[in-house]
Amino acid sequence: MKTKTNSQLFYNLRNDNKFFTFEGYDFKIIDNCLEIIYSFNLADKVNFNPKLRFLPSKHINYNSFNKHSLNNFVFHMGMVELISYWKAACPKKVIIKPSYLSSEQIEFWKKLYFHGLGEFFYLNGISVEENSFMYITTHGKKLNPVAKELSNNKVIVPVGGGKDSIVTLELLKDKGMGVIPFFVNPREASWRTIEVAGFTKNDCIVVERTIDKKLIDLNNKGYLNGHTPFSAMVAFTSATVSFLTGISNVALSNESSANESTVPGSMINHQYSKSFEFEKDFHEYSKKFLLQDMHYFSFLRPINELQIAKLFSKFNQHFATFRSCNVGSKKDVWCGKCPKCLFTYILLGPFVDEKILIEIFGANMLKDNSLDSIFRELTGIAEVKPFECVGTPEEVIAAISAGVGFDNIVYNSARKLKESDSFGKLLTGYNSENLLPHNFDNILKDALNG
Repeated sequence: MKTKTNSQLFYNLRNDNKFFTFEGYDFKIIDNCLEIIYSFNLADKVNFNPKLRFLPSKHINYNSFNKHSLNNFVFHMGMVELISYWKAACPKKVIIKPSYLSSEQIEFWKKLYFHGLGEFFYLNGISVEENSFMYITTHGKKLNPVAKELSNNKVIVPVGGGKDSIVTLELLKDKGMGVIPFFVNPREASWRTIEVAGFTKNDCIVVERTIDKKLIDLNNKGYLNGHTPFSAMVAFTSATVSFLTGISNVALSNESSANESTVPGSMINHQYSKSFEFEKDFHEYSKKFLLQDMHYFSFLRPINELQIAKLFSKFNQHFATFRSCNVGSKKDVWCGKCPKCLFTYILLGPFVDEKILIEIFGANMLKDNSLDSIFRELTGIAEVKPFECVGTPEEVIAAISAGVGFDNIVYNSARKLKESDSFGKLLTGYNSENLLPHNFDNILKDALNG
């Protein structure tokens, strides 16, 4: 992906828009829904009012909660939401009116914003420092964490419709863990995933997130735009769901490969809010400032993309319906031309028959010369990885070596690569840097050894 030269635009917008304000929020419980509207202000010029809506669910009785008990959760989801609007002009001063934040809390949010916007800064050609890219001031009363005893007899599983969340969903369901699928803005593939897994819509918890169209208007006028840490929104909405349901365990599906920087030699990571670093930070922050008994962890953190692909290959009932392609998400298809499609095709190669792969993706993607530049990025020949949720070059090269081999690839760049003998090593690895509870750890290890 090419970078832009927007550094001058960045400084011009910062000078023209001196501050950004989190003015407040309002929420109500109506028709057994939790409806939230936020108020953000860009330099007294533009007001933004994004919305979140927690839909009716058999797992939640919204009417049993008073406004006071929900305040802290609503506020924190707003703290994640604001970064999408701040980035349009990147004002140096950020004013938080609804609640006081301690210096420790401010440090957490600045770190999340800075690293979560790493891709945004990089692709826009913007050079900033973590200490000075924004200054946060806060007002209002301090919101205290909720001390609520939670149950660990069930588990909340965020589902996207790709292979990773399917593996988590199926493995935990098979062990009778009492899985509750959870979605933020579900797409068709998300619904098909839970249906194939034996769940109904009534078994799920759904949050609808609506972006204020005025942000899109600013983007169309030439204001700054780019990637934001969406998985951080999933984290804080998951905490809210944990509180509303009384369930302590929230099991993500982020793998060890998500820890790798997208730009080698830097901290720039497209998947920062899926990394173990963020997972640890959020886990600690939540216990101190949000919900003390919630346990937020990634079930797949100990393993890599190759291991996930092998596990997924056992759930062939999902082959026809799973989707990981962002480009084709609106049409619910694999576009067959993006890094995500090619990566998924390659990773499944050693474990799924080629005819089935062609049925899934619509073509043999290793015979498409137009994908050579993407192949270079995935294999580490190019300097920078694709800004997508993809694995490491080592995993890609190992998958090719153990699958079709480089002789069966039309890409010219493949000639620069050597066969890898790391396939077996990658399949037997287990990353000890994880937050899995003991019983979940045993389930994953049993699956790997099965």
